[in-house]
Amino acid sequence: MTFFEDLTDPRVERTKLHSLKDIIALTICAVLSGCNDWEEIEIYGISKEARLRTFLELPNGIPSHDTINRLFSVLNPHELQECFIKWVQSIAGISNGNIVSIDGKRLCNAGEKGKKSIIHMVSSWNNANNMVMGQVKAEGKSNEITAIPTLLNLLILEGAIVTIDAMGCQKTITKEIIEKGADYVIAVKDNQAHLLDDIKEAFNPDYALAKIHYFSYLISNA
Repeated sequence: MTFFEDLTDPRVERTKLHSLKDIIALTICAVLSGCNDWEEIEIYGISKEARLRTFLELPNGIPSHDTINRLFSVLNPHELQECFIKWVQSIAGISNGNIVSIDGKRLCNAGEKGKKSIIHMVSSWNNANNMVMGQVKAEGKSNEITAIPTLLNLLILEGAIVTIDAMGCQKTITKEIIEKGADYVIAVKDNQAHLLDDIKEAFNPDYALAKIHYFSYLISNA
């Protein structure tokens, strides 16, 4: 919980029946145990109250699902994300050669009738630990390009190998990865047509043979 000490509690002091630390810890434990909504978190807390009291205060028992919901609705999401990422990285360190895969996906059932307000999340996945190391919301599929550098800035990547699909084949993104002390493997498609042509040419055996003959010709006529 030391990673969440700097999280701002927006509640009015006189209305607090449960500590911020207790609600955060209860929610994390419940979600890690498979709970998917506020009601399930409350049920989990009631069923595990004796165990939870060994490391939480819980002066007024288990908070109701409405209390938990209200708290998370007013927390600063950026502060919470930074605290959460710091905690996750502390228990799932990235060592040399580990692969960190970055990809964007649309959240299931996001958006009205599948069209409006669709939520896209760009996530980083640590293959060695099978854990999501961080997520950033992107305003649509095309805006993953701007969301990826934001996500990279949150991560400790030194010594890792970062993989991204062709959407991430951008100079700003590769520069950010290098500055983080990591290497990268990025797909190249038609969004970088000139680079794609250069790569195809470089790996074309006929082209390579032609280059060898050309250099031999230059040397023999020097």
